[in-house]
Amino acid sequence: MAAETAFGRSQHVQMHSHHPDWLVAELASSQYGVVTRRQLLQLGLGREAIAGRIRTGRLHRLHGGVYAVGHSAIGRKGRWMAAVMASGQGAVLSHRSAAALWGLQKPQGGAIEITTPRTARPSGSIIRRQAALASDEVTTRRRIPVTTVSRLLLDLAVVLPAVGLQRVMREVEYLRLLDRHALRGLPARYPGRRGICALRECLRRIEDQSDGRTRSPLETRFAAFVERSGLPEPQLNTPIRIGRRTIEADCLWRSQRLIVELDGHAAHGTRSAFEDDRDRDRRLQAAGWRVVRVTWRQLRDEAGQLERDLCEMLGLGGFVRDNVQT
Repeated sequence: MAAETAFGRSQHVQMHSHHPDWLVAELASSQYGVVTRRQLLQLGLGREAIAGRIRTGRLHRLHGGVYAVGHSAIGRKGRWMAAVMASGQGAVLSHRSAAALWGLQKPQGGAIEITTPRTARPSGSIIRRQAALASDEVTTRRRIPVTTVSRLLLDLAVVLPAVGLQRVMREVEYLRLLDRHALRGLPARYPGRRGICALRECLRRIEDQSDGRTRSPLETRFAAFVERSGLPEPQLNTPIRIGRRTIEADCLWRSQRLIVELDGHAAHGTRSAFEDDRDRDRRLQAAGWRVVRVTWRQLRDEAGQLERDLCEMLGLGGFVRDNVQT
């Protein structure tokens, strides 16, 4: 009897999992609660079935051909995703909306900004700009199609004042999202475009800061620790090419393939920074680098142990000094 009951439950779940509403809910859960009309048709819902679900409140129209499933309280990411879906194939989140998704600006109310490869009808809740973006200018973040940070900086150079662009650039550097190679290529790709002069000025400022100088009190303190300890001098703020991405390392010993990342709260204390740091570490480790994270407290309270550990990792086991004072 128990076996029959278990079989009945299994059969019920299997039938239920193939019901169109189950499939719609499963799809919506991966898209922040939104689906397109085309997707509904592909899942087996006909026009009358879609209309019926709209009447009964199981679907809520957000834009032409885009619906929220179950309720319309889909959150910010759901609204971003819906705006991209409503703008057609190849559309991506861009400009200030993309800056908010990347964690470079606080999200603002008002219309969502989209770039699309084709001319699109205007919408009160969506600002659409037509542009043919190269494949290396688009990506996904949090499953939402979006412009890359480098392309975003070019777009923002057109719509933000200089001080606003500089503020975003500081956030890009803090969150280590900068792809120098891609940024350098944009002026040559778009000569004469609006915003290029401002972008060149940002690039010049970045290059001026790429000479190995320290940029924060924590980096200055670590540099002093290295000097007192007699450790080999590392390269500071050094770009490393990993696949198609450039990652900037705080402190680098290239021959030993060792990187020290300095975890100051101001630069790494947000949720997006936490996620980005783990993504960076995984990519670096997959490419054969060892990554060590050092905090203010460790540098202040555990300097002796930190020196011993770094000596071991640098292959300087016999060099260790005790009782380093900081």
